[in-house]
Amino acid sequence: MPYDPKKFRLFDFKKNRVWSEGLAFVMQIGLTMAGCIFFCFFVGLYLDRWLGTGGIFIALFIILGVVGGAYTAYRQIQETFEKDERRRRKAASDERNGND
Repeated sequence: MPYDPKKFRLFDFKKNRVWSEGLAFVMQIGLTMAGCIFFCFFVGLYLDRWLGTGGIFIALFIILGVVGGAYTAYRQIQETFEKDERRRRKAASDERNGND
């Protein structure tokens, strides 16, 4: 029996577009947060090793990474909400004007 990729597809992204876009957005936010925290952790680790301090810069830069990641995630979320709002307003305007 030949392999049919459509028959054995685990998830149909075309049918579940909204769900898959939401999942991608949540993953983007999570990876943004993790990336900021890891980057700041390694900068703090490097500074601690270079200056011979006992973890002060790691703690300081992890806090900086959490704050920076949260701010970046907040900006991404706000930008997404603004795009959705503009899309809704345009659709409502088109509907009122009779444009389909």
